[in-house]
Amino acid sequence: MPLKIETFSNKSGGNSFYKAVTHPLAARALPALFAVLGRGPVAVYDPLGFADGFAEFHDLGGLTLAGCYVQDVTEIGKPVLGRPAQPVTDLKSSGAKVVFVAAFDAGKLIDHIRHLLPEGAEVLSLDAIRLPERCITNKRDYLSPLNFATNFAFFRDGGGQHTRLVTANYWAGYGAKEVRLWCLLLDGKGQPIAEWEETVAEGVAAITLDSRHIRRRFHLQDFTGQLFLHAVGATGHDVVKYALDTFGDDGNPSLSCTHDANSWPADFYAGLPAPDEGERVVLWVQNSHPCPIPAGEIGMNRMGSPEIRVLQEPIGPFATREIDVTELLPDLRWPEQIEIVAGKHFVRPRYEITSGRRTRIAHANVERTDLKPDPRIGELGNLLGKGYLLPAPILPRDIWRSIALPTPMATCQQSLPIGAILYDASGREVTTHRFGRLARDHSTKLDLDEAINGHALPSGFGHLEIVYDPSAGDDADGWLHGLFRYEDRASGHAAETSFGAHVFNTVMTYRNEPQSYAGRAPGLSTRLFLRLGPEPYDTLCHLIYPASLPWHGTSTTDLRLHDQGGGVVAQRRISIPCSGSHFWRYSEIFDPAERKQAGDGAYIVVDDRTCRLFGYHGLIGRDGAFSLDHMFGF
Repeated sequence: MPLKIETFSNKSGGNSFYKAVTHPLAARALPALFAVLGRGPVAVYDPLGFADGFAEFHDLGGLTLAGCYVQDVTEIGKPVLGRPAQPVTDLKSSGAKVVFVAAFDAGKLIDHIRHLLPEGAEVLSLDAIRLPERCITNKRDYLSPLNFATNFAFFRDGGGQHTRLVTANYWAGYGAKEVRLWCLLLDGKGQPIAEWEETVAEGVAAITLDSRHIRRRFHLQDFTGQLFLHAVGATGHDVVKYALDTFGDDGNPSLSCTHDANSWPADFYAGLPAPDEGERVVLWVQNSHPCPIPAGEIGMNRMGSPEIRVLQEPIGPFATREIDVTELLPDLRWPEQIEIVAGKHFVRPRYEITSGRRTRIAHANVERTDLKPDPRIGELGNLLGKGYLLPAPILPRDIWRSIALPTPMATCQQSLPIGAILYDASGREVTTHRFGRLARDHSTKLDLDEAINGHALPSGFGHLEIVYDPSAGDDADGWLHGLFRYEDRASGHAAETSFGAHVFNTVMTYRNEPQSYAGRAPGLSTRLFLRLGPEPYDTLCHLIYPASLPWHGTSTTDLRLHDQGGGVVAQRRISIPCSGSHFWRYSEIFDPAERKQAGDGAYIVVDDRTCRLFGYHGLIGRDGAFSLDHMFGF
């Protein structure tokens, strides 16, 4: 059964109570809490409705309960921990030896009921598992989202494979001071193997966590697990965003990149590709909680099929489990796609594809359970033009082959009425492709070589936009996604990335679109983070200027090169035509002297105050190795 707790709301954002009771430091304090509760009988006072959520992660079945009590008269009689709730005014006659108040910042709540406590009863609350004071940003409101600016990252070092996480102190841009990262490295069994605080320089400085350096620092053996990150002192954003590179030693051609894990576990994920001929596809399930995932809770099914195959073994607290998709679905082949039944046990998972000596990592996406078709989307063409569109690169065709696979990403999506528009880098429309009305269980990919065949692409590169096609159906919902795969024509090395549709570059708004980095819609400006690869890697970037309606004729885009401390070393201005794109490399834009001055740990901010750009980034290595993923903004 999936966990019965809200981890994320599309209206209110992340649930900080969920993060508070699953934080690794909170888990360390649990034995002391349960030692007191074990002196029972225990009366549970649940004034805020948190008791059942706490019990989802921490087994209360061993406690002797004297009763469950509530403050709100409308909650009387409703189940709390499986018992009918009683009015808190009856607490005195409960016979409890311990009163447990299921709330943080519980001082006032306890004061309100002191006269109702059974004689001699001990009283305690969830404050017993509060984080240490050094880890709390907003000390007046414990459940402030800024106190739980956290995330997980897949992290590996061993077998010739390494990991490098790069982000920036973007919180400083919102006025944050003295930001620190509390880091906990967990091995494959979920056991802590390293713990430290990462000092973050003042200003928008770069932050780099390299598995090789961490391994040497803590004298570690090979590991594959997860890195838990907690930003203390955060302002403006309560999520730790990052770019994550995985790469091989000299002679190992593996290279890939992905990004932050989306720190709220979901019921389902989708967009997991089945293996192509000669490939092995592994899903990395990394338990995000301090309690086991029971056997039978994690499963997979062919997208659109009701037949779910489940993993018949438990996964320990914070543990990592490698699942070869052929364990559960042996007969599927690319471009068939897989739905992941996750039960809110883990954040957005990564998958790894092995082909010969090369591996690549990408991530599945959150599948929404709260959507339904919105007929208005098809009626808004006069106001929003193309409306929701999903932009993705057509990489330079002399080097790379580009493939697109639309992916259902909401449980309501039984069909996808969509098409694709292909553009040259100049912004000129090259051709269109009608997918028609794709069924939920479709396996229809679009090879851009075939789509472009017979049409001119003068720039040699460009982009495509997957859009809704009202002539094929009216069951659009705004949550349109796709998987985009790229192959080096010479080496066979591949990379893939996935994302969802938005409304771009129109002053009219609909359902909080066009999205804004901060503040209300519309988002009509750009601030993207581009991490730069260390030598010998070069960095590539593909910037796209999508527009639902015609916007400014060209962008006014600044590429600012920063050193590791955040200082600006150099700047270039480029112009991208509306509905056009720009593919470039770090080594081509900034000269050797500027790159040397920027040094290791340098990064680029892509800034545009006139329009909203969408960006993809990656590294270029030796022997045709490359990576690609979409960029993050702040």
